Amino acid sequence: MKLKGKVKFVNKDKNLFFPTLRKRVDAYFSENKLPKSGNSRLLIKSIVLILLYVVPFAALLTLTPGIGISLMLWFVMGVGVAGIAMSVMHDANHGAFSRSKTMNYLMAHSVNLLGASAFNWKLQHNILHHTYTNVVEMDEDIDDIVFLRFSPHTKVRFYHKLQWAYALFFYGLLTLYWVLLKDFVQFFKYIRSGVNANSKSENAVAFSKIVAFKVLYFFSILVAPTLVFGIPFWEVLVGFLLMHFVTGIILSTVFQLAHTVEGTSHPLPSNTGVIENDWAIHQLSTTANFARRSRLLSWYVGGLNFQIEHHLFPRISHVHYPAIAEIVKQTAAEFNLTYIESKTFMQAVRSHLNTLHRFGRLRLPNLNEVMA
Repeated sequence: MKLKGKVKFVNKDKNLFFPTLRKRVDAYFSENKLPKSGNSRLLIKSIVLILLYVVPFAALLTLTPGIGISLMLWFVMGVGVAGIAMSVMHDANHGAFSRSKTMNYLMAHSVNLLGASAFNWKLQHNILHHTYTNVVEMDEDIDDIVFLRFSPHTKVRFYHKLQWAYALFFYGLLTLYWVLLKDFVQFFKYIRSGVNANSKSENAVAFSKIVAFKVLYFFSILVAPTLVFGIPFWEVLVGFLLMHFVTGIILSTVFQLAHTVEGTSHPLPSNTGVIENDWAIHQLSTTANFARRSRLLSWYVGGLNFQIEHHLFPRISHVHYPAIAEIVKQTAAEFNLTYIESKTFMQAVRSHLNTLHRFGRLRLPNLNEVMA
């Protein structure tokens, strides 16, 4: 984190790509008299996904099914909570779910259903990831995690040669780590690094909320089923771990398919912390789309398969991305810029695994190497 706050983008060629694109996208919304926030379809989807999480849990508590059915219900809960994170919480934390600030605030805290903190998420995702996409030491989404290497600019170790084979297992552990430790690690790290610029009193309140929400979460999902409803604790614990494993695999895979794939770049700042590129063009070169034509996938992942559009316009709700994607792609072509995308989900998965395989063998580059 030693570069924090020192990296900046310099548009030395005064490229007009983003001003042109922004004008065209604004014109689309103006001509069609549409708000850039979510709509009734997003509200209905949010209700469906929340029910996909809540109803199976209610069934577990009231119907006391056998272990087989119980695990199936926990599995469905994992699918539901991943959908909430991608389709509901994500838009809301960007202020794009609704024109109402109150509704955005409430939906942003749907991440508490995962046992996580909206406070830390905004700092990591909205500030660090969206500003410094694929920049090592700045974008935590490409930080090396345990046995995984997501950047060509970090040290390669012998076990990374097999990361393409075991990555999925560790993806399944990430949300469990998130709810148990990551929020606390991030909270104090962001204070030290200056990313969290709140006063001591503001942080005391924020930390108290994080702890309170986690206590409520763990009591509701782990303790109450046994204490109140008499379900054996081992059964609850196994189901809880299965739910998080499913959620972790879904969330980690979907997010990695947007940045750790073939064709995306990993630029290095100069010694003075400068990346000589326009910020918007940087987003194009470090981000990829996948399966844009799949309506079902787009519905479930909350438009995260339209990551290019999301990174360029994070305050526009994902329900509008299919419509503006052609505008983005056409404008990129006019400026001779590459629009990176995989036609299908499985094509993106193969590209991701190929990239993990390559990063597992790729030596540390010299400072002049900027492409992954």
